[in-house]
Amino acid sequence: MAATTAFLFPAAPFRCHPPSPVGKLNSYRTSVMTTRVATTAEMKRAEEKKEKEKVWTNGWKEYLEQSKELIVPDGGPPRWFSPLECAWRLDNSPLLLFLPGIDGVGVGLILQHQKLGRIFDTWCLHIPVADRTPFPDLVKIVEVTVRSEYQRSRNRPIYLVGESLGACLALAVAALNPDIDFVLILANPATSFSRSHLQLLTPLLEALPHSLSPGLHDILKLTEGLALDSVVQGLPLQTTAGVLVKDFTTFLLSLPILAEILPKETLLWKLKMLKSASAYANSRLYSIQAQTLILCSGNDELLPSQQEGERLLKLLPNSKCELRKFDGSGHFLFLEGSIDLVTIIKGTSHYRRGKHHDYLSDFVPPTPDEVRKVIESFSLYNLVATVMLSTMEDGTVVKGLAGIPSEGPVLFVGDHMLLGLDTIPLLCRLFSERNIIVRAMAHPLFFVRSKKGKLPDISYFDHLRIMGAVPVGPTNLFKLFSSNSHVLLYPGGIREAFHRKGEEYKLFWPEQSEFVRMAARFGAKIVPFGVVGEDDLGKVVFDYDDLVKIPYFRSEIESLTEEAPQLRSGVSGEVGNQQVHLPLILPKVPGRFYYYFGKPLETKGREQELQKKEKSQEFYLHVKSEVERCIAYLKEKREMDPYRALGHRLLYQATNGFHSKIPTFEI
Repeated sequence: MAATTAFLFPAAPFRCHPPSPVGKLNSYRTSVMTTRVATTAEMKRAEEKKEKEKVWTNGWKEYLEQSKELIVPDGGPPRWFSPLECAWRLDNSPLLLFLPGIDGVGVGLILQHQKLGRIFDTWCLHIPVADRTPFPDLVKIVEVTVRSEYQRSRNRPIYLVGESLGACLALAVAALNPDIDFVLILANPATSFSRSHLQLLTPLLEALPHSLSPGLHDILKLTEGLALDSVVQGLPLQTTAGVLVKDFTTFLLSLPILAEILPKETLLWKLKMLKSASAYANSRLYSIQAQTLILCSGNDELLPSQQEGERLLKLLPNSKCELRKFDGSGHFLFLEGSIDLVTIIKGTSHYRRGKHHDYLSDFVPPTPDEVRKVIESFSLYNLVATVMLSTMEDGTVVKGLAGIPSEGPVLFVGDHMLLGLDTIPLLCRLFSERNIIVRAMAHPLFFVRSKKGKLPDISYFDHLRIMGAVPVGPTNLFKLFSSNSHVLLYPGGIREAFHRKGEEYKLFWPEQSEFVRMAARFGAKIVPFGVVGEDDLGKVVFDYDDLVKIPYFRSEIESLTEEAPQLRSGVSGEVGNQQVHLPLILPKVPGRFYYYFGKPLETKGREQELQKKEKSQEFYLHVKSEVERCIAYLKEKREMDPYRALGHRLLYQATNGFHSKIPTFEI
C-alpha cells in the first residue's frame, strides 16, 4: 500500500495553463472560432504572480471577444451550442452541459473547451441578452434536453457544470429528476444570493439616471473605490449617486465586463432572476441525491462563495458531495488561466463513463503539465536531488531507469519511507524519464473516509489520484494486471510509513504472500526496490509508543484511526497495527533520496509452479530479501556520495548551473 504520501506535503488544487478556445453559433448547435496566443514557457518564480494576472486578463479578453459575437439580438430563445474544439473525444464520453452564470452567453468555459472536448460531449447553454425566460422555464428547457439524452444512453452519467446562476439551475434540475444519474459541478453557486452584496445592486441600478444607461460600461471602466456604505447606512440615494457610480468597480471587480455585455435593463432582469433562482434551488436541496463537486473561490467579490460551499456540503448527501477551495481565485473561476477543470475532475475521481467510477477504465493519464504541477506541490522534490539506479536483465547496475521493463504487467515492490515521502518522486521520475505511468496501490483513506473528523482533507491527496493511484485491494490489482499496467505496491503499508524510533528501513511485511500468485497468474515481472534517505531528512523523536502514554494523544489517535477505512484488521503481527498518527519529527538539513531497482524477477512460465503455497511463499521471501539487499546497498554506497550534503549540492549548482544534474557515487 502507498500509505501516507501526502501528510506533510498537501498539494494545492491543480491548475495549468489551458489550451485553445471555443466555437460559433448556428441556429441550433453553435460553434465559435478564435485565435489563441500560446502561453509562454515556465516563468521564474518572481514573475509567477505577474504571469497569472496576464493569463487572467487574456481569459477575459477571449471571453469578451466571443461574447460580442453572440450577444447580437436575433429574437431567438435559449439554445444549445457545441464548441468546435469539442469535436474529438473518447469513445462513450459522457454528456456535459454547461449552464452559464449571470451573463448567460455560454462561453464561460472558453479556456477549458479543448481539454473538456477530449473526454466529454460538451454542450453550452446560450441565453440571448434580450431573452426574458423566467427561471422555472429555464429549468424546463434543461429538463427536456436531459430527459432526451437520458433516454438515448441510460448507463452514462450526465454532467451539469453550473456557474453562479447556472449552479442554481443545475441544482433545480437534479432535484426534479432524481432518477437520472447526474454529476453536478457547481462553481461559486448563487444559492448564497440572499447573503451577498449583489442584492444591493438592484436599487442602485434603478437609481441611475436613464441618460447614463447607454454608457454604463464606460462609467464603470473609469471608476474605482468602494462605497456601498451609504446604502447600508440608509442614506438617500440621490445624495450619494455620484459616489456610488464612482465606486462600483472595486466593489464588484467583474461588473465592467458584465456591463460590456449586458445593458442596464438586462442586468436588472438577471439580478431579479438570481433572487428567484436562489430561492427555487434552496427550497429543493433536500431532494438532491446526485454526486456533487463544489468549487469555491476565496476572493469572490460577488458572492460569499466559500461560506456557501461549506453550507452546501452539510446540506447535500455526505457520501456524494465534495468541496474544493481556490483561495486566490475570483468569482469567474473558469476564466482564470490557472484553473484546469479537467485536472480538477480527474483529481477528485469524478470522471466516469458508467454508473460507478472505475479506477481502470475511467482513468485518464496525466499530462506533462499536470505532472509538473505534482512535482511543484512536493516541496522537497528538488531539494533531495533524487538518485535512481536500476538493474539490467544481465545484472548490470546502471544510473537512471534504463533497467525498468517497458512492457507490463510489472509489479514494483519495495519499502515505504517515513510518511510515504518516497512515492511522488518515484511516480514522477518514471513518467518524466521513461513515459511509464505507475499505478500506486494506496490506502483507502486517500479516497474515502469512514466518518468526518480531523484527518487531512481528502483534497490534499488529489495529486495521487491524478498520477493514477487506486485503492489497494485484490480486485484492483487483478484489473491492473489484466491491462498490463505497471503497479506499485508497499506490503508494509501504514506500519512502515508510521514506523517507530529506530525502525528506519525495517520491513513490516505480512508473514504470508499477498501478491505472488496473482502476479504469476498474469506472468508479471516483479521489480524489488529499496529507497533510503529519510534519516537525512528528519529523526523521529516522539513516536506512537510515546504518544499513547499521554491520554490526550491516545484519544486523538483512536479518533483518527476510526476515521480511516480499516485494512488488515484480522492480520496478526506488527503489520496489523494500522493506527493513524503523526509522530514528532526533528527536521534535519535535507540529504538525498536514493532508489535502487533490482533485477526484474520473472514469473512468466512459472504460473503453475507459483500457484503452490510453498513455492509462492519461497518466492515471496526471495522478493523480500532482494528489497533488503537493495536497502543495504544504498546505505553503504551513499556514504561515498560527495554530494549527499545539501551544501555541497548547492555549491555544485552555483558553479555548474542550477539546472545541472548533480553527480553521485560511482557504481
